[in-house]
Amino acid sequence: MNLTHVEQVVNAVLYEGYILYPYRPSSVKNRQRWTFGGVYPQAYSQDQTGSDAWNIQTECLVLGHLDQTRLDIRLRFLHLVAREIGVFETPRAELSEDASSVDEPAYRVVESVQIGERLYQTWQEAVEREVCLTDLNLTELVAGARHVDFAFPEQRTVEPLRDPSLDETATVVGVIARTQQPVAGTIELSGSLVEVPGEQPVCKITVRVLNTTPEPDDDGEERAGEQMVPWPSEPYRSSRDVALLRSFVSAHVILGVDADGKESGVFLSLLDPPEPYGEAAAGCRNVGLWPVLVGPEGAQDVMLASPIILYDYPQIAPESPGDLFDGTEIDEILTLRILSLTEAEQREMSAVDERARALLERTAALTGDDLMRLHGTVRSLRPWEER
Repeated sequence: MNLTHVEQVVNAVLYEGYILYPYRPSSVKNRQRWTFGGVYPQAYSQDQTGSDAWNIQTECLVLGHLDQTRLDIRLRFLHLVAREIGVFETPRAELSEDASSVDEPAYRVVESVQIGERLYQTWQEAVEREVCLTDLNLTELVAGARHVDFAFPEQRTVEPLRDPSLDETATVVGVIARTQQPVAGTIELSGSLVEVPGEQPVCKITVRVLNTTPEPDDDGEERAGEQMVPWPSEPYRSSRDVALLRSFVSAHVILGVDADGKESGVFLSLLDPPEPYGEAAAGCRNVGLWPVLVGPEGAQDVMLASPIILYDYPQIAPESPGDLFDGTEIDEILTLRILSLTEAEQREMSAVDERARALLERTAALTGDDLMRLHGTVRSLRPWEER
């Protein structure tokens, strides 16, 4: 699958709503994050009567010779990381080499702490996850469904926070503790032939993603070897924030067909299908995802099943200097607003994580010409026609 022409769009979908202007944890609209493409653990979803889904599904159509067509599928999502800022009552000389063990020193969790010129904040980060299924035979998928299980384990790291202004014998004043809960899921794949009167049959591909992550133990902790992985004390089923740590966030599916040969299959647009295949397209059932063609205009070898409704062949404006994480973004307005933040607000934004810090630095470095390019662009002109 060649993603050269679609990587920007795919990444924009992955980080949609990651953090919104004014890009600070203290802002109201960043108190509840991860609002797009969430696939929650089954137990949590069922306790919420299904309002937060534990599975998503996409269906799309492939036209061509099935026995000569190979299908690639990629599931991508964000795996959340709980970042705690902890402070010690008394500065320490050093942390033990095995800082993630059960001997980890006790600390007090704080919302934020200022050390020198740097602000550190308790927050959530995210790690990109990808599950790849390649070289799938369409004829075999029509003959029988496939189930592919996947899992990503829990992890915990502890990083010392040092205050260089203190005596060298005791400079460690706290920690950055990052905890990632385990996630597990299943990808269900199947294919079915759809007859079209007078035309070549099409193959309807169904991809279903399920979050099968188990609940934590009743005592609120899980054992991983000798290490106890901390788990929030709040009841699992009642807390969205707790459930999110075991969810697939911004989940989407990328499908690709081998388009090298003339006998290979091609995807059909569900938004504007060829006339004979309109009924077949209308019969596709998509839940939490919407598939559109992506890549150069006219290409039919890659389909993006997005949690955000898009048109076929979406593009990132070439004038845009980088991600702003907001699907309704108007680059010029957001850029000017970022530049108008006070020093204290910029310091808080910079402390969010590397992505927010890079956004701030990139915006501050824009030239007058860069800003003028954001002011407006005419994409096409056509003559006025009298009606």
